[in-house]
Parts: sequence; structure tokens; C-alpha cells
Amino acid sequence: MVESPNRPTVLTVNDLADFLRVHRSTIYKLVKRGNLPAFKVGADWRFHTDAIDRWRLQQDSAASN
Repeated sequence: MVESPNRPTVLTVNDLADFLRVHRSTIYKLVKRGNLPAFKVGADWRFHTDAIDRWRLQQDSAASN
């Protein structure tokens, strides 16, 4: 994905849910299963955009096989 000066480098659960167009509970389920790259800040989950981009590419290639 192309870097943009307006693009955040870290996303919250709400940001990622909006970006992926899924419900927040879907994000939590994927994190709990270990299927989504994430890290915690206190009690809150955060997501590096570059890690999410790589994850999305892996999901696309797995779906096409």
C-alpha cells in the first residue's frame, strides 16, 4: 500500500473496523484467535498499518489459492 502523509501508522480497533468494513467484534475475534497482528497499549489493542497491509495481502493470496 502507498504511504500517505495523512495515513496513521497505528490504528485503534474502531479505526481498523472502519478500514476493513467489519464490526468491532470481528476485530476482537480475530485478535483473540491470533489471526490478526496486534499489540496492546494498556488495556487497548492497537494495529500497525504496515502489519495490517501485509496481513491483508496474505489473506488475499490464501483466498486465491
